[in-house]
Amino acid sequence: MTPDIRRPDAIDADWLTRVLQHAGVDAVVSSFTAGGIGTGQIGDSVRFKLTYARAAAGAPASLVGKFPAANDASRSTGVMLGNYLREVRFYQQLAEKALVQTPRVWFTDVEEATGEFVLMMEDLAPATQGDQLKGVSLDQAQLAMVQAARLHASFWADDSLNELPWVSGSRAAPSSPVSPDLVGSLWQGFCARYGDRLSPGSIVIGEAISARWGRMGEIYDGPRCLTHNDFRPDNMMFGTAAGGHPLTILDWQSFAYGAGSMDVAYFLAGALKPEERRAAEPELLGLYHRALMDLGVTGYSLDDLRHHYRHGAFTLFLTAFFAAMVVEQTARGDEMFLQMVGGATTHIHDHQALDLLR
Repeated sequence: MTPDIRRPDAIDADWLTRVLQHAGVDAVVSSFTAGGIGTGQIGDSVRFKLTYARAAAGAPASLVGKFPAANDASRSTGVMLGNYLREVRFYQQLAEKALVQTPRVWFTDVEEATGEFVLMMEDLAPATQGDQLKGVSLDQAQLAMVQAARLHASFWADDSLNELPWVSGSRAAPSSPVSPDLVGSLWQGFCARYGDRLSPGSIVIGEAISARWGRMGEIYDGPRCLTHNDFRPDNMMFGTAAGGHPLTILDWQSFAYGAGSMDVAYFLAGALKPEERRAAEPELLGLYHRALMDLGVTGYSLDDLRHHYRHGAFTLFLTAFFAAMVVEQTARGDEMFLQMVGGATTHIHDHQALDLLR
């Protein structure tokens, strides 16, 4: 019997049993404990530790579930932007072909009309979640570049994505609810809330994005592929000495048919300190490009990548101020969004990317 869609407080042992049996696991859950995990802004994640009345070999000791945000503002944003539908459809229809490392999904379903969803995944512990505020090591950045290349190569110039309405940026996608007026309003709200903590350089960029929003979609002129669009440490699980995959990519709520170079810039601008990024950029861009070529991508030179990478951090800047104003405000969120704006600002100025909006 297929499980229904439930929020965490409605989940019981019988439902967890149905999740596992639906996935082909011969097991009966007798009891469980549940506790919140992660730092998600639009979805809430819960770890379920299981006790079995009967369990065949391979039955998991725990599961991680993802659900709509309990906070009204965050949940409304997830529904408005199609985030919940998009993530479920990724796992149902695209994850198997994608070469990127993702968690095993035991069960997922969504109600298109309401956005209600449930996503039950493998517990990736002892891998640990990355931290946007702490950043990453060079070794971790290298892992991220390889996973980005694997994702992008798997759907490189694949116009079949244009036929899927739940893929952002596809021809079949409905008109975006993000309008120039909305972007301008959110930027003004961001300035009102954080203005005394913004650098003059950040303000110049924010004003340029707001004033030239229509130009943003015209900058990229390269091949398109499946992109993550929120490719940052908080959405990654890194293996530890105790075990786990070296790197697993989570949070597929924002993916698009767009510019792979944007994911690369988004990550490096936000996850490395500016001086570390400047020193490591040539090596990391080269690693990403070699991985693309090794996976069969052709006709895309390293110079092409450098050209497109130049303006990739605009999306990091936009995501930071946009999300800050449409999800639940938290102390960590404040620090994270300001860090993202700061990293994007330095990247944009380093690469003189503002010239492209003029």
